[in-house]
Parts: sequence; structure tokens; C-alpha cells
Amino acid sequence: MKHWHSTLVGRQPYRPWLTDNGSLTAALKSRCPALQVKRLRQGLARPHADERTLLGLAPKAYALIREVILLCDERPLVFAHSVIPRAGLAGPWRSLSRLGNRPLGEALFADPRIVRRPLQYRRLDRRHPLYRCAVSQLTMRPRCLWARRSVFCRDGYPILVTEVFLPEVLHLNDKTHALVQRHDLD
Repeated sequence: MKHWHSTLVGRQPYRPWLTDNGSLTAALKSRCPALQVKRLRQGLARPHADERTLLGLAPKAYALIREVILLCDERPLVFAHSVIPRAGLAGPWRSLSRLGNRPLGEALFADPRIVRRPLQYRRLDRRHPLYRCAVSQLTMRPRCLWARRSVFCRDGYPILVTEVFLPEVLHLNDKTHALVQRHDLD
């Protein structure tokens, strides 16, 4: 899978996480109440070519790039990469540059004026820059990682959010499932 696709083909363990249209932050917090967001990088930079195309940006355009890791008990679950075009920073997205270690998802899903476009999916490997950023947070590097992305719009201004799912997120599901089963036996 070399390009982003609008459908997710095949069976694979990340499917429930990838296809959930709700807030990823809320889904993670329901399984890990102590969810933490650690900002890794934030600043003006040139988005990747496929991001510029999706957002309609010129080849040399700069945008605010924000990268965070979502953690549960110090275990990395998701690497998130957001691209906010400069025009939006003077408009409806200006407050997002001051999020710090707060989750972007909470801000996006709290505002009813924000519209989310359909999700896109991709398997990332070592050739993709987002794979390299994501695995820099891991001690063991898997051959590939699954990611999803979508554009959120408010007043015609887009923001692109890409979420790369790390292997530990699958164990979060296992522990939740085990807790539910144990509770049912009581």
C-alpha cells in the first residue's frame, strides 16, 4: 500500500482503531484514564508532498507542524502528526498553536462548527517519514505501522491530522477485554 486509500482492505488487528470515526482521544481515555500527551515537536516547516497536495498548498508553503505521542502508563500508543496551514493560524485555528501537551482531539471534537472529511488509510514502512518519526519513540521497531488521516475544516480552513498506531495500542484492547471478562465472571 503505497498511497492513502479511502477503504481499509483485509483483516488486521488495528481495524477497530483505524475505522472508528469518533474521537481517538476519547476512545483511548476510556481505556486509559491517565492518558498523557507528550509534545515532541511543534513549529513552522514544509509539509510532506502528499500533505501539501491534500491541503492545496504550494510546494514551498510552510505550515505549523505538531507532533505528539499519546501514552498510557508511559507506554506509547499513538504517534500523531498535525499540519495546520498558515492561513488557518490567523483564523479559526489560532488557539491550536498554544495547546502544549493537551490533546488536539478534544479541541476538534468539542466544536460543532468543525466538519471532518472521510478517513484515509495507509500502511507505513521505513521509507515513509512518519514511520521513522513514530518508531523513534519505540525500543522495538516493527516492519510496518498502520496510520489513518483526515482533514478537519472550520470556516473553510483545513487542518490535517494523521494518527500512527503503535503496537502497544493492541495490548490496551486486550487488557480492556480481559477486565470486561473478569467483571462478567464476578
